[in-house]
Amino acid sequence: MSVSPALTDLSRLYQTEFVRSARAVGVLWAICTLCFAIIQVVVLVQPSWIGTTDTRHPGAPSGTLGLFEVCVESDWPVPDCRGGLSSLSPLPSFQSVAVLVGVSLWAVWTSVLCLCLFRFCSAATVYKICAWLQLTAGFCLALACLLFPDSWESPEMRALCGDSVGSFSPGNCSVHWAYILAILGVLDAAILATLAFVLANRQDALLPPDTKDGKGGEGKDLNDVSQFRCFSFCVQTWRNLCFTVTIHSS
Repeated sequence: MSVSPALTDLSRLYQTEFVRSARAVGVLWAICTLCFAIIQVVVLVQPSWIGTTDTRHPGAPSGTLGLFEVCVESDWPVPDCRGGLSSLSPLPSFQSVAVLVGVSLWAVWTSVLCLCLFRFCSAATVYKICAWLQLTAGFCLALACLLFPDSWESPEMRALCGDSVGSFSPGNCSVHWAYILAILGVLDAAILATLAFVLANRQDALLPPDTKDGKGGEGKDLNDVSQFRCFSFCVQTWRNLCFTVTIHSS
């Protein structure tokens, strides 16, 4: 049964519009992934997870607290901060939280670097790799957000928020914008990972009709070549990384 030319032209027009829409959504997804990676850096380094409230007792210290440092307001315009990211040593009570946020940061920045694989691998493969990395980042960040209130019963929190501090009880303090941003990051990671899986599953629909499996397995051959190029690129990158580490260590 032959297909009318009008129907063929309509199908090609629909496919062209679908390709343009998918590319636009993919670019938006990549930009949001980069923004999420920047948010992760801000969440890790900012000492604004917990801060004192205006209802604290007279004479009590005023300041904020993060994973790596505690900042207390002083007579100077700049607060007096103890600790910092430069020492790569988080506060003792928040070491597990800092490790989880660090793993989440590594996963999301790895997904950003994987955007370069679009040149060597099939788009579906890259989207799936990034989706799993973003799920890992969201899972680790969610665990960090759950463990952080459980670690409030610490000397740093008692010195800043009073003796009424306990697990899931901030005492004279309240959560600040960095902790809220971390919670929003969990939602952001879930949305980006879901969108990446959807884009990966739609890639077959973006292929032209003569490259699908129905004609001599040509589409399967193209997919095998793309996967081989992706595997070769990953192996070569891993070899170069190991060689660089070996040279520096020796």
